[in-house]
Amino acid sequence: MSTTTENLAEALTDGSTDLLRFATAGSVDDGKSTLIGRLLFDSKTIFEDQLDSVENVSKDRGNDYTDLSLLTDGLRAEREQGITIDVAYRYFATPKRKFIIADTPGHIQYTRNMVTGASTADAALILVDARKGVIEQSRRHTFLATLLGVPHIVVCVNKMDLVDYSEEVFENIRKDFTEFASRLRVPDLTFIPISALEGDNVVNRSENTPWYEGSPLLSHLERLHVASDRNLVDVRFPVQYVIRPQSHDARDYRGYAGTVASGVMKPGDRVVALPAGLETTIESIDTADGPVDEAYPPMAVTVRLADEIDISRGDMIARPNNTPAALQNIDAQICWMDESAPLTVGKKYAIKHTTRWARAMVKDINYRVDVNSLHRDEGVTEIKLNEIGRIQLRVTQPLFVDPYQQNSETGSFILVDESTNKTVAAGMVGGLPHSS
Repeated sequence: MSTTTENLAEALTDGSTDLLRFATAGSVDDGKSTLIGRLLFDSKTIFEDQLDSVENVSKDRGNDYTDLSLLTDGLRAEREQGITIDVAYRYFATPKRKFIIADTPGHIQYTRNMVTGASTADAALILVDARKGVIEQSRRHTFLATLLGVPHIVVCVNKMDLVDYSEEVFENIRKDFTEFASRLRVPDLTFIPISALEGDNVVNRSENTPWYEGSPLLSHLERLHVASDRNLVDVRFPVQYVIRPQSHDARDYRGYAGTVASGVMKPGDRVVALPAGLETTIESIDTADGPVDEAYPPMAVTVRLADEIDISRGDMIARPNNTPAALQNIDAQICWMDESAPLTVGKKYAIKHTTRWARAMVKDINYRVDVNSLHRDEGVTEIKLNEIGRIQLRVTQPLFVDPYQQNSETGSFILVDESTNKTVAAGMVGGLPHSS
């Protein structure tokens, strides 16, 4: 049950397999870390020294079994408390696909960590304890996953071994969860009965659930289609850096480096530079390995244009007839991450959107969301740590935005406290008000 560093590295860099990012979420002790440990263990992607370390710690704790949750609970504080605090990232691969896992915390006070872990995920695994059913944290994490636009949600009904693998228990949880999810935007919802501790339906199909006709979890994740989830229509290229080599041979070279946020770009395409509004043509697209015929997310490239246009960091390249909105009034959902002070009307922050920095002031707080009932608490005067709310911002210079549900890259931003340089909020652009 082990692999070598060379084999894993080769699998993770093999271009024949694609990549799936997924986040785990659920209440405390629902078995998130154990599930990930089981995935790593049964898919034979654990290093021998890792397994030895886990076995030794398990024995020191007096366990008569290997505690696979220790593979992800890497912080000393987590191991001592037996809980997950930070977002633990793990990487593994099968012959069919590469995976990046974000093991997110279950405690309500670490909601901001869950937002961080799920913000780049293609799928979210929501763990539900079969004995407890759908509880507050199950609803909270599902709401956050849908708010962040995670397109695929897999509900893992865990600890089925503790309810005698009851089909009735599983179906009742499926019914309760589906009823709640019907009030949210969930494009793809799947339910799988598992036992992370025993390995049922995690990597291999379990004989203990003959009534379950679906795939084991790993097989489902291997087949999950995510290519169509990416926005390949709206060309958005935020400029990160302007390259002007100083050597004599390259004195005429002028390129614009950055990461493709969305859309597909090709040499010969007509584009427009924002905010200048000047049109030109893509002359070439370069990468570290040389020129390419097309660029798409999340490729890091350098774009050369046919005409000399004044473009700088924070500007954006798009298609002439398909541009983002240039707004100074931003309507957004935010998750507040600062424990020292709440968000209030009139507060000013630095705002970072793609590669562009500006300053922003909170104009209004529309409401705070009760993530359990999805009720909107209007008339609130502040948004506290780990709370979700809808606010209005006024920005000192236009940001080139799309609604988050349409484009998560150009529809997201962070707020930064300029006095401490701390990130205090993650934001998602909602409706598009008229700029002024």
